[in-house]
Amino acid sequence: MADTLSNFIGGTWVPAATDRALDVLNPATGKVLAKVPLSTANDVERAVTVARNAFETWRRVPPLQRARYLFRYKELLESNFDDLARILTEEHGKTLDEARGSVRRGIENVEHACGIPTLMMGDTVEDVAAGIDCETVRQPIGVFAAVTPFNFPAMVPLWFWPYAVATGNTFIVKPSEQVPLVQQRMFELVERAGFPAGVLNLVHGDREVVEALVDHEDIAGLSFVGSSPVAKALYARGAAKGKRMQALGGAKNHIVVMPDADMDKSIPTVFESCMGCAGQRCLAGSVVVAVGDAYDRVVEGVLAEAKKMVVGNGLEPGVTLGPVISAAHRDRVMSYIASGVQEGATLLLDGRTVEVRDEPDGNWVGPTVFTDVTDDMKIAKEEIFGPVMMIRRAETLDDAIAMIRKSPFANATSLFTSSGKAAREFRYSVGVSMIGINIGVAAPMAFFPFGGTKNSFYGDTKAHGKDSIRFFTDQKAVITRWF
Repeated sequence: MADTLSNFIGGTWVPAATDRALDVLNPATGKVLAKVPLSTANDVERAVTVARNAFETWRRVPPLQRARYLFRYKELLESNFDDLARILTEEHGKTLDEARGSVRRGIENVEHACGIPTLMMGDTVEDVAAGIDCETVRQPIGVFAAVTPFNFPAMVPLWFWPYAVATGNTFIVKPSEQVPLVQQRMFELVERAGFPAGVLNLVHGDREVVEALVDHEDIAGLSFVGSSPVAKALYARGAAKGKRMQALGGAKNHIVVMPDADMDKSIPTVFESCMGCAGQRCLAGSVVVAVGDAYDRVVEGVLAEAKKMVVGNGLEPGVTLGPVISAAHRDRVMSYIASGVQEGATLLLDGRTVEVRDEPDGNWVGPTVFTDVTDDMKIAKEEIFGPVMMIRRAETLDDAIAMIRKSPFANATSLFTSSGKAAREFRYSVGVSMIGINIGVAAPMAFFPFGGTKNSFYGDTKAHGKDSIRFFTDQKAVITRWF
């Protein structure tokens, strides 16, 4: 019988106050890996209480000393790197290379947060008036929480809590109930790093836990990554209670390929952007817009790349496309493919027929490619979150930009070109927050902000980089005169 996971509250592992639990399934095999408890509002109350009590002591720990806990944690992440990647692949389905890449990006955020003595520095101006000086200081606020998604279960929590605790706050993580195992392992490493009791807490669960966190009067702010409808609802609910909220939502990312692009280098990168991680990433390409004469070469090149893909269990060598997260999500992706066919798009490559020998219970969807897609089609407007790409034609760069600006999402976009003029016009006019130039996945490094606009982001302050320091601190101005 599979073991039931525990919560980490107040520096100890404790069972959730519930009999309800879900099976955690390997999406490639269908096998049960563990059971995750569906914690209650009482579990949240317990975590908030210990985090609130720990805050007053933790905020007084000098930033340099707080950073030393993060240095120890980073060392533990490095020494357990392969173990974390393997757990991530087993519960999520990513290939091992994809899992390693996401764990690495998470570690980079811990590394960046180690610089908190510099990152928290304020400003000072003498003699703002005769004999009067003014300075700003950044202070922690209290207890924060994060509700994180299934698609990057190791990386996304590290977008938030390292910055929060480095600045002197305490924290509660609620991982996706679909992929709790890698976060469980990472909190075992939190325990080994020696963080004081109550500074970091882990509560498993579903909607009840999320609502309890966003409603609790002692939660100062909440970070969320997930679908746009949930992001919008949580943002409104938390903001109405006066909380700081950053809610990262969905995407419909366009990649533009100009006729002057280096096709031999561009097309493999474009294809990987759309198909990597089985399309289950908020920065995945979804719509490839080929400008002018680029269209035929892009179609031909994409189909050639698709033939190279090996679908299977991400733990197996040579596999380049793993399963989607669940049977329900597989059916959802397939319903979008059926919708595209019904609405008149041309299905050049149908991923619904893919099979993986020896793994009949996996959640398989093969690479899928549409052409002849129009603005009014469901597949053109909505986020699919699977290995499905559309190739559309635009006559000019201006037409491509206009197509992108029509989208209700504005998370990421990319342009492939050899023209500096085209690149400047694109970044100047496209109206999307994360932009790649000859980059397929426009993912900012830890020291830059991460987040979109329009329906892709709700809030003012984005994830990681300097924005995280702003989100997790209150900037105070102190005006001084001595008689």
